[in-house]
Amino acid sequence: MALTRKFRETVKARAENDPDFRIGLLTEAVECFVNGEAATGKALLRDYINATIGFQELAKATNKKPESLMRMLSDKGNPRADNLSEVFAAVRAYEGITLHVAAAQ
Repeated sequence: MALTRKFRETVKARAENDPDFRIGLLTEAVECFVNGEAATGKALLRDYINATIGFQELAKATNKKPESLMRMLSDKGNPRADNLSEVFAAVRAYEGITLHVAAAQ
């Protein structure tokens, strides 16, 4: 299902004004990938990128073409682990945070 422009604008506005929201998007994306929910993880990561750094700046940070990054994170994209790792490293650095994995029972 395609997102409406209003929804994308709402996410962008919220991300611009709420650091906890940005970090929540990023953290949830990581958790989705770790838990085998790649499609949801890619969607959340795309939302985060579109609302913050943008694909042009991410391309500079990862030394990849913006089109390749967009394709990689598209619904049908299948990012390699090394590419995904570079993307997460770049957005983590952009946000100025560290991420940690913790097991829960």
